[in-house]
Amino acid sequence: MKTATTARDTRLDLIRLVAFILLVGCHACDPFNAAATYGSGVANPEFTRWGAVWGSLVRPCVPLFVMLTGALLLGRKPSAEVAAVPQGIEMGSFYRRRIPRVLWPFLIWSAAYYLFPFLLGLLGYGAETVLLFFPWAETSSQTFATALERLMQLPYHFSYVACHMWYIYMLIGLYLYIPVFNAWVERASQRQQQGFLLLWAASTFLPYFREFVAPYHFGTCDWNQFGLFYYFSGFSGYLLLGHYLYRHVRLSLLPSVLIALPLFAAGYAVNLLGYRHILTLAAPTPQQVELFWTYCTPNVLAMTFALFILLFQIRLRHPLAVRLLSSLTCCGFGIYMIHYFFVGPIFQWVAGWCAPISLRIPVATFLILPLSWAVVALLRRLSGKRLSRIILG
Repeated sequence: MKTATTARDTRLDLIRLVAFILLVGCHACDPFNAAATYGSGVANPEFTRWGAVWGSLVRPCVPLFVMLTGALLLGRKPSAEVAAVPQGIEMGSFYRRRIPRVLWPFLIWSAAYYLFPFLLGLLGYGAETVLLFFPWAETSSQTFATALERLMQLPYHFSYVACHMWYIYMLIGLYLYIPVFNAWVERASQRQQQGFLLLWAASTFLPYFREFVAPYHFGTCDWNQFGLFYYFSGFSGYLLLGHYLYRHVRLSLLPSVLIALPLFAAGYAVNLLGYRHILTLAAPTPQQVELFWTYCTPNVLAMTFALFILLFQIRLRHPLAVRLLSSLTCCGFGIYMIHYFFVGPIFQWVAGWCAPISLRIPVATFLILPLSWAVVALLRRLSGKRLSRIILG
């Protein structure tokens, strides 16, 4: 999520905006999907139906953020006076700049989420309120002991009270990896990068191979999880794909549309039909429920690739649009941190309007995002530059 730019590129800013809309939409689906799968509450067939429809649409959210990170941080050209010698990314300074700006907000807001059920109890709200705010919560306990246990586990595990925080562990891992990976990217030819991307694309089929063919495959077994494709799998492929498309691919509008629309439609169809198939199983496991929505699968890759190349054709030049997108870049990490506090209350508020079930997720999305954005912008203004970096990144 965290990115840096030396010059504004509104195409990337627009992709970031769409990624945020999809991200908030993904979490706006949680009150619909939690009861239908392995969360809390009693399943509502209409919630299940529309949770699947909208939930299948928003899966490119996280991959788009990782692609933006790759586009902005990999293969950056050194300054003109040292351009003759590849400079790479100096590991120590990169870590000192990047990781604290992610780590401190992560710790602060994780603590806020984990203490929140306890604070609700002190204010007289019951356990049902916990599940209103956090539909995936492992328990509705409001004791301080539960909050303390979650805090103690924070260095190595997130709680489903703050289920979106899984991303931060992955993001810090990418930051640790980027200086090493970038050293290869700077020296690799386009053909070599294409080779990596092809091997990575093949690895995106592994979740389906594991589920439908063999749980152990290509050298994996009880004592080894690092199989044939392991070193070309995961989010590093999205990092490189973002870099490669940004630096090396130039498509005009018509080819982009002709490529993007069928890819997006095919990926969405697999998402939706696969997810609905899993829900017909007698007792699907959490891994099965998430299978067709897994970020590193070919269907989500197809949707993400399609959105990236299509949105990359759009250049926004209106001064107001440019300022808003610049504000989103500044506020983005804070929005990620706080937006989940609003998901449950906004869900209930929209339901109170008697809005059609089919539209509640998009309506909630377009309420949660600007509300979170406004709160973060206000906090940044009130806290000052130094403190806002600590709290909001």
